[in-house]
Amino acid sequence: MRVGGDRALLIGVAATLLTLVAVFYYPVGSVLASAVSVGGRLTLSPLVSVLADPFYTGAFHSLVTAPATVPRGLARWAESGMPSVRLGLFGFTAYQALLSTLASVAVGLPGAYLLARFEFPGRRFVRSVTILPFVLPSIMVAVGFLAMFGRSGLLNDLLGVVGLGPVELTFTLELIVLAHAFYNAPLVTRLVTTAWESVDANRVETARTLGATPYRAFRDVTLPQILPALLTASVLTFVFTFMSFPLVLALGGLQLATVEVWLYARVQDLALTEAATLGALETALSLGLVYVYLRFEAMQISARGEGRGLARTPLVDGWRSLIDPRRLGLLAYGAVVLVLFVGPLASLVIESVTTPSGRLTLEYYAFLLSQQSSAAAGTTRPLPAIVNSLLFGAGALLLALPMGVVVSVVATRDGRGSRLAEALLTAPLAVSGIVLGLGMLRTLVFGTTVFGHRITLTGPVAIVAAHAVAGYPFVSRNVTPALSGVDDRLGEAARALGADRTAVLTDIELPLVAPALVAGAAFAFAISVGEFDSTVLLAEGLDSATMPVALERYIGNRSLGPNLGPATAMGTVLLAVTTVSFVVIDRVGGRWER
Repeated sequence: MRVGGDRALLIGVAATLLTLVAVFYYPVGSVLASAVSVGGRLTLSPLVSVLADPFYTGAFHSLVTAPATVPRGLARWAESGMPSVRLGLFGFTAYQALLSTLASVAVGLPGAYLLARFEFPGRRFVRSVTILPFVLPSIMVAVGFLAMFGRSGLLNDLLGVVGLGPVELTFTLELIVLAHAFYNAPLVTRLVTTAWESVDANRVETARTLGATPYRAFRDVTLPQILPALLTASVLTFVFTFMSFPLVLALGGLQLATVEVWLYARVQDLALTEAATLGALETALSLGLVYVYLRFEAMQISARGEGRGLARTPLVDGWRSLIDPRRLGLLAYGAVVLVLFVGPLASLVIESVTTPSGRLTLEYYAFLLSQQSSAAAGTTRPLPAIVNSLLFGAGALLLALPMGVVVSVVATRDGRGSRLAEALLTAPLAVSGIVLGLGMLRTLVFGTTVFGHRITLTGPVAIVAAHAVAGYPFVSRNVTPALSGVDDRLGEAARALGADRTAVLTDIELPLVAPALVAGAAFAFAISVGEFDSTVLLAEGLDSATMPVALERYIGNRSLGPNLGPATAMGTVLLAVTTVSFVVIDRVGGRWER
């Protein structure tokens, strides 16, 4: 790289690194450090106090408090018929993540089979929709599930019509698992579909020519090629559900608290040291799981076939196909999926315009307007929340876009250390928003001293910084593949004519990858609009509340009756804003899909 001509690019890399050091590595590092230091002295006492507490580690606390008794305890446990043991907070979090992963695979895998092996009208649209959960605010989805499965929700309304019910699903593990499947089953479908479509048809046909049955050909040829993608999706789902926060907070509360929810509760109680230790342990676990994910992802890339893909067959091919058990099963699956994925969002909208008796009303939206003019202390006003979300989204976009482009440029270079640099620059994907928010509270919000100067970063500035950190990896993950596909000869020709690396990037490469750039920008904006985890910690009072934070505060508002009226109205507004971003992603980013 020529230093003189590439000065702007070097400044961009340096600015990105400085920004990440200031608003990510330093805050998160302070959380990790607090687990092994007290008053500036290195010690393992914070870690030991958590790991030795049965509340956190259940029956496994003996591994820390009395390791010598573990073999004898295991023998007694086996002799008594292996009864259930207390899991503790970490064990329960892993247990619900495992159940959620199994449910997501069970729901997502048939979808991959349907999309990869059958042709039907709207197949491309359905495949595009699988990207939707990435831009849907999770607190809004939680309200949608409450609107559908809550005691006064749409499901019980429908059951009441036929004289059944009511069914109580709120504050149950089943509802949390179902909500996690809503988010992560499309991820399984998306990753496995891509792998299934890449299966080399020639190898399958060769196996069939040699006498293999369809089942044998699937087991010996197809399955080994899609298995890495399935493992990748499973590990990624486990990571996401292990770190899940708004869904568990809204649907399970402290009765079904996971590490994230309890960490948030400890912050609310100002037990910051204990919260930081929990955050450090959770981050260490998630980083280990992300490492496993990257290994599976590498296997997936190496297993990807380069030959002719499998041909799809029509889903409906004459009336005889309608009695085919396989197609009937897929149609039934489609009906179940429609209820699971459309039901909560439809319930959100329906409950926002109907009373518990079924009468159409706009009083919930009128209530939001009345809150706007209320002078009562502690009132969350919807209009500032909407404005804040849009402004914070725009601010985060201005930061995340150049940061993501810089990371993509680094990722597409073949220089020494570029892979390590890419891994370091995409580390925010492995750290939860709660941990980042806690780290920013302990450092930038409470103030830190640099070269004798007291520096504080509070309110909107802190929120925009946290949102940019959450959004820029999605910019780079959109731009990097597109940038890799640009013909190197174009840049080399420009360099031969005297253009520096910055000019090649801005005048040739970025215009060519503009659709991917816009898609990444839409992702960053949508993620900022829906971000809840770090925002709920960093929003000071009512002035910097965003739509998701306002929505969470409206969940407990029952001033207009037993249902979730104000929350569903606020959620519908949030859904409308998010949908606009999704439309941009679908229209602009979709052209980069296969």
